[in-house]
Amino acid sequence: MCEKKLKDKVAIITGGAQGIGRAIAEKLADEGAKIAIVDVQEEIAKNTADEISKDKDVESLALKIDVSSFQETEGMTKKVVEKFGKIDIIVNNAGITRDNLLIRMTDEEWDKVIAINLKGVFNCSKAAAKIMMKQRCGKIVNISSVVGLMGNAGQVNYSASKGGVIALTKTLARELASRNINVNAIAPGFIKTAMTDKLSDEAKQKLIALIPLSRLGEPQDVANLVAFLCTEESSYITGEVISVNGGMYM
Repeated sequence: MCEKKLKDKVAIITGGAQGIGRAIAEKLADEGAKIAIVDVQEEIAKNTADEISKDKDVESLALKIDVSSFQETEGMTKKVVEKFGKIDIIVNNAGITRDNLLIRMTDEEWDKVIAINLKGVFNCSKAAAKIMMKQRCGKIVNISSVVGLMGNAGQVNYSASKGGVIALTKTLARELASRNINVNAIAPGFIKTAMTDKLSDEAKQKLIALIPLSRLGEPQDVANLVAFLCTEESSYITGEVISVNGGMYM
């Protein structure tokens, strides 16, 4: 049997109840990590945590947290440490969309996306970093987007939030390097999720036409890279933004 590369590590995954977040949680559990599923959807988070525990034979925890609140994210890290004794990994995956053209976008649509997608990464990273700095080790992986690199009409709020995550990642990598904490970002392209499932066949074909590999990505494509960035094999990689987009944007 192959040695599990994250055996006894403790990982928090925000937005981990379903979709890409769940795939990440499952992959880290496959590598032996203890998992904390953080999500605003409490029942789905609990079901996901229970299923991962049963299927992967690892300890898990489910927490209902609003990542836009620092008070709640600080409470999150305290609960994880109370249960597992430490925090080795945090994957900042929680995110929302409120798409609209600039001239039609409301303050609420702008503010909500920035609060969850950007401030949420700030809050969770700050809360986790306090613990990781004392431990003098840790891995922070932030999920950005291809839209944060190239922009996308109708997503000025989302692209700004994801571009902000990239800049935040690079600065945190500089600030935390002396404490042996790696901070990296992943920029997925179009990945098969509940969101893309709702697209018409015609819309999907138009998307695929933009992708040199001629297919949408799978959640596992993102999860595999997250797992690598959480292992010691990536110990000399920090401040990077790695695209998982099938060549859509190079």
